[in-house]
Amino acid sequence: MQTFAYLIIRTILTICSWLPLPVLHGIGWIWGSLLYLIPNRTQETTRKNLQTCFPEMPSTQINQLVKESLINTACTALEMGKAWVSPITSTLNLVKDSDGLEEFAAAAAGPRGVILLAPHLSNWEIFGFYASEGRRANFMYQPPRIEGLDRLLRRVRARNGVSLAPTNRKGVAQLLTALKRGEIVGILPDQVPTDEGGEFANFFGEPALTMTLVSKLIQRTDARVFCGFAKRLPRGKGFVAIFEQADEKIYSSDIKESTEGLNRTVESAVRKAASQYQWEYKRFRRRPDNSEFYRTKPR
Repeated sequence: MQTFAYLIIRTILTICSWLPLPVLHGIGWIWGSLLYLIPNRTQETTRKNLQTCFPEMPSTQINQLVKESLINTACTALEMGKAWVSPITSTLNLVKDSDGLEEFAAAAAGPRGVILLAPHLSNWEIFGFYASEGRRANFMYQPPRIEGLDRLLRRVRARNGVSLAPTNRKGVAQLLTALKRGEIVGILPDQVPTDEGGEFANFFGEPALTMTLVSKLIQRTDARVFCGFAKRLPRGKGFVAIFEQADEKIYSSDIKESTEGLNRTVESAVRKAASQYQWEYKRFRRRPDNSEFYRTKPR
């Protein structure tokens, strides 16, 4: 069954790698629009998250943002063929411009390690390839359940020399060693961690279980921290890679303050392209009072 699932996924990825980006985005627009028009849980989660994070936003604007988010998430899924199957040069050529790259590159060339936060904003895979090109980088990696897909992702993510660190103690040790060597460590900062690896901190004013790994890595290595994403351009014109320094609070020795700084860093990036954030993810599913946040339907 896994082999069949892998073959289907690989075929879809290959077809998507052949299609021009404007065509993929056109398909994404249709797919996302259908998700908006037909009642479904994905749409409900998106709306709930947006109403929570932007409580003052008028309902008409929320509706528009829900639709745009669903479309952009569909585009991200369709772009994975470009990220994973196309030649690495073709993938890198999708990034047409950058903002803040010089400062990031200077930090990466320095003696201190650099933690690069890449939230689920636009296409984080394409951004990861671009940010790590020509640099020694290590990315945290949680293997998918399909074995064939795991082999594919390990192979393609190592195309430009990236080392993958598993999401366990061995992987954390690998990241510590890499940072002490002055290398780059890439982390997706907005995933819900385990209870042991998390601290509740506000995300857009709402308590969210937030990973403490980044805070602990900073304290043990004195690493610099940047956040970045590949902002999707209209009409399939490609992406602009955006880099910015993390919020100063992230360097606090107090874990609570540091995780708040982490979330503020992600917030800053999201506000630059709110419609391209993956609002479909259940970021608030863990609650301080153990309540069921997503059981209550959005307004």
